Amino acid sequence: MPQSLNRRKFIQTTAMAGTGLAIPTVGLKAANENQSNILKSPPKTKINLGFIGVGMRGQSHIALALNREDCNVVAINDIDDAMIERTKQLFEKKDKPMPKIYNNGDRGYLELLEQEDVDAVIIASPWRWHSEQAIAAMKAGKYVGVEVCGAFSLDECWQLVNTHEETGSHLFFLENVCYRRDVMAILNMVRQNLFGEMMHLECGYQHDLRHVKFNDGANPYHGGVEFGEKGFSEAKWRTVHSVHRNGDLYPTHGIGPVAQYTDINRGNRLLYLTSMASKSRGLHNYIVDHEKGGKDHPNAKIDFKLGDKITTMVKTSNGESIVLHHDTNLPRPYSLGFRVQGTKGLWMVVNKSIHIEGLSPSHRWEEAQTYLDKYDHPLWKRHEQKAVGAGHGGMDYFLLHSFVESAKQNIAPPFDVYDAATWLSITPLSEASIAAGGQPMSIPDFTRGRWAFRKPNFAFGDEF
Repeated sequence: MPQSLNRRKFIQTTAMAGTGLAIPTVGLKAANENQSNILKSPPKTKINLGFIGVGMRGQSHIALALNREDCNVVAINDIDDAMIERTKQLFEKKDKPMPKIYNNGDRGYLELLEQEDVDAVIIASPWRWHSEQAIAAMKAGKYVGVEVCGAFSLDECWQLVNTHEETGSHLFFLENVCYRRDVMAILNMVRQNLFGEMMHLECGYQHDLRHVKFNDGANPYHGGVEFGEKGFSEAKWRTVHSVHRNGDLYPTHGIGPVAQYTDINRGNRLLYLTSMASKSRGLHNYIVDHEKGGKDHPNAKIDFKLGDKITTMVKTSNGESIVLHHDTNLPRPYSLGFRVQGTKGLWMVVNKSIHIEGLSPSHRWEEAQTYLDKYDHPLWKRHEQKAVGAGHGGMDYFLLHSFVESAKQNIAPPFDVYDAATWLSITPLSEASIAAGGQPMSIPDFTRGRWAFRKPNFAFGDEF
């Protein structure tokens, strides 16, 4: 049998095999070595990128990558031919060489991973594929970037950790909100002790996604009432999670920035959580009230399991309390709902206000923007013009830039596999807590005790 087929069989087998909670001896050695950013070989000046999943999110990453002189996009994979064609148009528009295309079924990505000139891969596929594909990519020796979601089980989280520790391959968890300008300005203030000692934080994913979850593509910006095989883009796969699951399905946009404010996995850790779900009405009402739907539409008969409002409370080892919100099925303006409160003051994003004891008028709010401008993070000051036009208000530029620079040097990323496992675990733990009537659920220590000695490494102003 040819060597390439042997390798493909190995990658496919190991991608789908559970590694459980075993602590591999080799893995611990690799993990200890990988805490250091000491280069073992000279950094690359240019890298070759492969993309697994080129839907709307993957295309946005590719568009940014095609603007860079230090990376080539050499391979893409997707099962949706329409998305492949949309992606090819990006290369035509930029007059860039066409990548090699892998579209041979659900596991065509394994063929991409065999392409030896691919240095790093970015995974932007539907949620259920993230871990399987990331595990296979690490085993193939690639530098891996994986988009955000929530895990399906704790075992899945441990598989990610174990694979990293066994292979030494890095996993960069692509949480872009950590790079949001106001979020980074607040991080700057936290580190300068303007808020004092951290006490309580709130965050979440609060975003009306009904038009995304029901969309037939006829008018992507106004939605519809179809999902699954009749759906367009995320409606093909995202909505089904609301049918069968009840928990915080998308926790990382909130917990990612909060983890930076509280040094989670770097001197602090998440201990346990408890979750509660409201009843479910939003998706049903949307279908019934929509001009393409109505009470007799087949989708109006679906019993959606996901509560419209999920509330999760978390306790940390340093004593902070954290509240996460998941709210995507009801009418509301967008807000991640950040609240950062310490012994000297607090910031609340909902009312765009701030109060700092000794600086603000007594018992009065101030407009937060004055402080956000004053404490604008050095990274934003340095790269602001390069970020113009990038997705999500420019923060996608910083995310991809950090990924490419980390991959070129093959160093531990700012949000690594231990952060990924910790943040992802909130989803299955919240599901378990809700099912058990709000019972507390312990959050595993995926660092196996190393959190007490690891140092904060994100956005200290002089990197890249």
